[in-house]
Amino acid sequence: MVTRTYDPHRKWEPRIPTPGEGGKTSAMIASLAAEGYDAVPAPFGHALVAQARSDARIVGLTADLAKYTDLHIFAEAFPERFYQMGMAEQVMISAAAGMAREGFIPFATTYAVFASRRAYDFIAMAIAEENLPVKIVCALPGLTTGYGPSHQATEDFAIFRGLPNLTIVDPCDAIDVAQAVPALVAHDGPVYMRLLRGKVPSVIHKHCPDYQFELGKAKLLRDGKDVLVIASGFMTMRALDAAVEAEKDGISIAVLHCPTIKPLDTDTILAQAGQPGRLVVTAENHTRIGGLGEAVASTLLTNGVTPKFRMIGLPDQFLDAGALPTLHDRYGISTTAILSQIRGWL
Repeated sequence: MVTRTYDPHRKWEPRIPTPGEGGKTSAMIASLAAEGYDAVPAPFGHALVAQARSDARIVGLTADLAKYTDLHIFAEAFPERFYQMGMAEQVMISAAAGMAREGFIPFATTYAVFASRRAYDFIAMAIAEENLPVKIVCALPGLTTGYGPSHQATEDFAIFRGLPNLTIVDPCDAIDVAQAVPALVAHDGPVYMRLLRGKVPSVIHKHCPDYQFELGKAKLLRDGKDVLVIASGFMTMRALDAAVEAEKDGISIAVLHCPTIKPLDTDTILAQAGQPGRLVVTAENHTRIGGLGEAVASTLLTNGVTPKFRMIGLPDQFLDAGALPTLHDRYGISTTAILSQIRGWL
């Protein structure tokens, strides 16, 4: 038997876990747990079925990941409108483009990392350039899996934000996901939407009962005088939880939910960030390069709005594998880590 000595400088060596590392959450997590909130099973799948009942143009395609993108619910309801394309994202995107040209509204699902890295050129040439109404809906966005860089789509916004015609959506919870589906159907153009799947927390209505998703619009879910957090995706949930905790210490945090990354709701962001005396913080489940934080920073600077500004996001590196609670703490996107950073900046 040949034994090997661990060398941290050799990239192909497995990382050795430290004693006690881990957690209750498995590495290949499908659902994002959230204490204190009800969970809704497969909101995307059920919302898509509801839309498809009244719109025969809707078809579903997946790259061998129906069960892991909740598209199996659509497949059961409309087997004649479901297409299993196998492990071939490029083929799936090309087929979706062809269907869109024939008058259909295709929803194509895979993992975010495969759409953004593997199928980018096909999305650019076959869909975005032609401005076709293909909806690319992708699970495991950012750091929502512990399987390491091969499955962690931490740079998908940076990849897609420069692509003309493409709308980018990052919903917070089950409510956002379900309400986004009809908006995507109504939008006459291509969309890339990050997907929280499985049992998805229902968060927003607990803090803002009258919330309604609108494509291209940011919504103030909670007001506050000390800090404004501009967040997207599940980081909005984390920001809301941090705001509740901070209130116990007399810190007042406003949370502006920005589910549409492109086009950015610049009017709302400028109006909120322009209020004097507040620290402005962006929070995203994405690398700090090329995502929501940089988009907001550019918006503020080019419009002459210059509050004290900080960004919370993932580091510019390939992330470790492991249990998600451990990784979220390590990379600064847990509720505790968000609150600690904000306290340090005040």
